[in-house]
Amino acid sequence: MAHYNTVLHQMLQFVPRWEFEKLVKKYQGNHRVRNFSCWALFVCHLYAQLARQVSLRDLETTIRSKLRKFIHLGISHFSRSTMAEANERRSYRIYEELFYMMYQRCQRIAPDHKFSFKHKLYTLDATTVDLCLSVFRWAKFRKTKGALKIHTLLDHRGHIPRCIIVTDGKTHEIQAARKLRLEPDSILIIDRAYIDYCWLYQIHLQDAWFVTRLKSNMRYRVKKRLPADRALGITSDQIIQITGTKAHCIPILLRRVRFVNPEDGHAYVFLTNIMHLSARQIADIYKARWKVEIFFKWIKEHLKIKSFLGTSKNAVLIQIFIALCTYLLLAFLRFIYMSPFGMYELKKRLEVNLLERTSLQELLVPPENTKNSDLEARQLCFAAFF
Repeated sequence: MAHYNTVLHQMLQFVPRWEFEKLVKKYQGNHRVRNFSCWALFVCHLYAQLARQVSLRDLETTIRSKLRKFIHLGISHFSRSTMAEANERRSYRIYEELFYMMYQRCQRIAPDHKFSFKHKLYTLDATTVDLCLSVFRWAKFRKTKGALKIHTLLDHRGHIPRCIIVTDGKTHEIQAARKLRLEPDSILIIDRAYIDYCWLYQIHLQDAWFVTRLKSNMRYRVKKRLPADRALGITSDQIIQITGTKAHCIPILLRRVRFVNPEDGHAYVFLTNIMHLSARQIADIYKARWKVEIFFKWIKEHLKIKSFLGTSKNAVLIQIFIALCTYLLLAFLRFIYMSPFGMYELKKRLEVNLLERTSLQELLVPPENTKNSDLEARQLCFAAFF
């Protein structure tokens, strides 16, 4: 009978450990640390995310009851006071940079988006997490309410987060958006909360494209009318120029597309700087924005980002970035094993088998779905990362 390490141990083999240790050295994460290293903190947070541990006391009880299965993961002892102290003192930037490293590895094998064009496609949006202001004093939102915002740039290739910016609840979405630098020839989908004509012009100057919805009070002049295919729901397709007080902010021609959804008769008006795609493609691009809403719903339901194991800003950021590393790890396993399961079912199968000694591949790929040649090619692709 084949011998296997625990499922959790097998999953951790896909985390770039030697690159992680470089980050620890860069930020002196293990300076004067005797027992509970930055790697041990990562493993404990990862286990808490996957096993749905709701508090430090729960995590302490669970790990101590199965400590023999954690020794080979670098955890020889555990106490909630030790982890609480680590959450306060270890720099969250270690786990933030680990998130970006894991994205790069995940993006290389992620499936492409459904559109026929070759542009990279991103959606930018933010979600709010409510907090108790008396406990999280740094997360200012309203007089008696605290909150933080997770600003996310979602890559439609694999539907994985490309960039994460965490701010307090008072920070407007556009302030975080201005920090982003887009890749040339990529397309950014945004809603009306992000309409700042000066910023949209900066996107244009970066040789990138944007698709958003038109504000009802926007003043413009029609320069040219393009043919509109009403059979596809397109009622107007125009080349316009912004007029009024905002004209100097975006001195370029834009495109206005009006689309009527045949299912419910609701009309949508889009604004974009894309001239080379059809009007229906522009409507379909904006429709894909809902993928980011699905992403937010999934992480809030299945990861621990609405309640926290620490109250300081550093502790909260550590937990958020490790939660997103967990999401990327699940997506990576799904891609590399070409698992037929959705993200929820895949996570559930791992959750109930985390400390079992069984084959990770057998959990993720039923025997009838196994394709040896394809799996070997994926594993060779993974080996090339190292």
